[in-house]
Amino acid sequence: MKVDPAVVKIFAENVRADIIQRPAGLNLDAAIVQKIANKVKIFQGMTHDCLMSTLAMAEHMPHKAGEVVFNEGDIGSSFHVLISGEIVIEKQRGDRVVTLAKINAGECFGEMALVGNPLRTATVRALRDSVTMRFDRERVDAYADSARIIYRNIARVLAARLDTSSEMLADLVVRTGGDAGPAP
Repeated sequence: MKVDPAVVKIFAENVRADIIQRPAGLNLDAAIVQKIANKVKIFQGMTHDCLMSTLAMAEHMPHKAGEVVFNEGDIGSSFHVLISGEIVIEKQRGDRVVTLAKINAGECFGEMALVGNPLRTATVRALRDSVTMRFDRERVDAYADSARIIYRNIARVLAARLDTSSEMLADLVVRTGGDAGPAP
């Protein structure tokens, strides 16, 4: 008897979905799932079933205003999607704390821990009460269909941030009359 690999895959995904518990306190009703699908860039291109499986692997993380999500220099193996609230990304420079960005609902942070440096490159702190969904690398990598899409979208997010940083650096060089260094 020959078994269709597609049937095995569907069966395995259904078993996995039954095993993985949904995050406590996070109601994944149809309206919220649709809002996440439309607003969160990291999930763009996922089918409904793939998105549901991906959301099921997340850990629901509440953060009080002022609370540090993670510190610069910490070892990281997960990324977060901000579901509600606002967070700030900060970097220590000598005795100063420099704000790099403010993140709003629907945006992700910490994704560099999945694709490169395991050390956190900045501190992330909640500006007001916030909720994130944390996705551990191990769980993301275990589900190939969503991992492929997540990693592709992380590359897009990082490329967009690099474009923004390059523009900011060029503007800074012009304002200060300096030289940004050798041309590539």
